[in-house]
This record gives sequence, structure tokens and C-alpha cells, in this order.
Amino acid sequence: MMNEPSSAKPGRRSRLTRRGRLLLFVGTVVVVVIAAVLVTLLLKETKEEKASLVVPEGWRASQVYAAVDKALDKTPGTTRKAAGAAQLKLPADAKGNPEGYLFPATYPVDSKSTPTSLLSYMVNTANQRFGAEHISSGAQRSGVTIYQMVNIASIVQAEADTPQDMAKVARVVYNRLAKGMPLQMDSTLNYALNRSTLDTTAADTRIDSPYNSYQRPGLPPTPIANPGEAAMNAAINPSPGDWLYFVTVAPGDTRFTADYKEHQRNVEEFNAHRRESGSG
Repeated sequence: MMNEPSSAKPGRRSRLTRRGRLLLFVGTVVVVVIAAVLVTLLLKETKEEKASLVVPEGWRASQVYAAVDKALDKTPGTTRKAAGAAQLKLPADAKGNPEGYLFPATYPVDSKSTPTSLLSYMVNTANQRFGAEHISSGAQRSGVTIYQMVNIASIVQAEADTPQDMAKVARVVYNRLAKGMPLQMDSTLNYALNRSTLDTTAADTRIDSPYNSYQRPGLPPTPIANPGEAAMNAAINPSPGDWLYFVTVAPGDTRFTADYKEHQRNVEEFNAHRRESGSG
């Protein structure tokens, strides 16, 4: 049996000095603080990276304003007021109204975002997209300004039942403009009445509004929504055709025609389908 070394004394434990205990405590506090700071920064970064504002194709300016107020936790109406006071880079024809130029996309939102900064981001994005060569060339071919092209695209966005119908709807708009016919688009009435519906009454078509395309020829004074790229592409590349009328009889079934009597029959079929489905 081996004896313990004489230097080792049973029952005696090593103890930290006061200075050692203080250094250990300070070191532990520093590590905890650093860890807490890192966690806070990571959480903040993650939160800011995930924060975003989605503007869908076809939203009106009023919908965008409400979404910005909500995203920034602002009092309702704040962004609308900011839009009126902001120096947004809009075409002269817009007369300060950003409708049509709040480009549909996903925009980052962080602690530095303001209603004005987000609106500027949207308008600058629209100017970049709408200033592309193929759009300016398309507008020139059609004999309209880029602002008028955006206006047409906004109607296409609101009226087309499917993306495949967009170019045909655009052709109807151009054909009616060329003939000096009122556009007679329900979407413009809906914009005037701040609603979205398929039910248009005779009284609706008589309202006194510059957006009443049943009574007033030509395009409405501003776009009626914020169109996406598909609608813009349809506006600059309308399908060839002589159509003057269209109606979506059922989802996925839009009828285009140049014959008014045929259009009336299509409308009757639309009304019958609505009655059968209980929505008319």
C-alpha cells in the first residue's frame, strides 16, 4: 500500500481569495451581459429582416395607405396625409396623386421606415419599371403617354378575370377609345364609389363623377388602381381583334365580341348564372 505524498493534507480544500472571487464574479457578469446583448441584436436583426409590406397587384392607393399605417403602427389616415405633403417623383399628369404609381411589390420595413419613405420607395420603383424601353416604345406605338398607359393598365388589372384575358381587355379599351365610345367599365364606377362589386345598377351609371366611364368619354382622370407588370405588358401588347364588348359569364369564361346583340345574349347568360348560383 502506497502512502500519500507528504504535501497532500487530507480534509483540506482549496479556497479562492477575495480577489479571486471578485474576478470570477465580474467575469461571469461580463459573459452574461455580452450574451444578452448578442441575443438582443440577433432578435432585432431577425425581426427587421422578416418585417415587410406586401402591396398586391390591383390595390388602390387607399388600400396601400391603410396597409402602411398598420405596418408602421400609425393612426389611420397618417399615410394619406403624408402622400399629400410628400414631394413624390410623379409625372406632371398625375397632379400629385400617386394612384397607379404605388408599385405592387414586397417592401422592407424597419425602425427607420416612415410613411413618406415607403411611398417614395414605391413611386421610385414604379418610375424605374415604367421607364423601361419596352414600355415607352409600347406607349409610343399606341399613341399614348406613359401615364395614360398606366391608366389603361389599371383598368385592365381591375377588369380582366384571368391573366390570359388581360391583352384582350386592353384591346377593347383601345378599340373603344379609337371610336370615341365611352369605355363603360364597371371598375371605374366602383372606384368612384369606393367599392368592389359585380352589381352595377342603372342609377350607378348616372352618378356625377369624372370616373363615370358610362357618361364620360376617354380615360378617367387618374389610374383606378396600381397595376402590376402583367397588366402593363397587356397594355403595351394588346391582342389583335375588333372586340368592343366583353363580359365574364362565369369564372374562366369571358366572352369578347364586336357584336352588341351577341354581347346582350352573353350578359343575359351572365345574369342567369348569377341567379342560379344565388349571387344575383
